[in-house]
Amino acid sequence: MKLPISLLLTLVCSFALFAQNGKTAAEDFAAVDIAGQTVKLSDLKGKVVVLTFWSTKCVICHSEIPKLNALAKANSDKNVVFLGITMNGENLLKPYLKENPFNFRILPNSFGIVLKYADKDGNGNIAMGFPAHFLVDQNGNIELKTSGFDKTEKLGKSIERLLQNGGAVVE
Repeated sequence: MKLPISLLLTLVCSFALFAQNGKTAAEDFAAVDIAGQTVKLSDLKGKVVVLTFWSTKCVICHSEIPKLNALAKANSDKNVVFLGITMNGENLLKPYLKENPFNFRILPNSFGIVLKYADKDGNGNIAMGFPAHFLVDQNGNIELKTSGFDKTEKLGKSIERLLQNGGAVVE
């Protein structure tokens, strides 16, 4: 009788510890940016990575570009990489980006990356609001997941905390 109880207690404690310290690993991907350069998420380990999912048709995304640009500029001399991920193709993006420049790398035609990061509803349909932001820590784990209007302040504070702590888990 003692063995099953001990085993059960050990399992419960293990799950509790995992839940406290367990973080979700960011899904790796490789993509070609709008300049023709390949970027692979796993190659960015050791850096803080901001993944911003957006669309040219998203009014909120459009209004957030200046704030994201300011955040990217404020972190340009730090170990932070900003990636703008969109399903839009280059033919639509190039004229849009001339009028609305980003201060970070844009990954066009990235439906595959969206599939990796989007939540799914009960029927398996993609459920992702734009803009959506995923903050990946220096160890390749998702530190923050957010979507909707004006999340740049929250992103900025989280980036600062990760840079100060060097990616260490803070309790």
